Amino acid sequence: ELVTTQEELGELLKNQGIIVTQATLSRDIKELGLIKITANDGNYRYSLPQEKLGGDTAGRAKRILEDAVLWIEAAENIVVIKTLNGTAQGVAAVIDDLRWPEVVGTVAGDNTIMMVIRDKQQTEIVIRRLGELRGKIVVTRDNY
Repeated sequence: ELVTTQEELGELLKNQGIIVTQATLSRDIKELGLIKITANDGNYRYSLPQEKLGGDTAGRAKRILEDAVLWIEAAENIVVIKTLNGTAQGVAAVIDDLRWPEVVGTVAGDNTIMMVIRDKQQTEIVIRRLGELRGKIVVTRDNY
């Protein structure tokens, strides 16, 4: 059965006699490495990361960046990526899976990702790659 929300997951567990709080579910989802991906019907569902499922990381990155990223903006060696609500952690996980040498790491909230780039000269390389994966010119906050 596809699980699309933490509430649905909580109900499924409750039906099995397991009572958990939303905070516990959230921590467990993070610990398990579950991410939200776009299902065939266009809705979102939880899934294991591609690394655990196997497959094409670049292709998966392209799909999730096309579907979930609203805009990208750089400041010195920091890249900020604004996503649809609830998708930032999945996008960040895919970016981490790409293992770009210029990227020190990512931090994701609900709809915003902060990427730390090794130095500001490499920021333009990362912005260009993100744009190529999205299949369009990078949209910044100014022209969003």
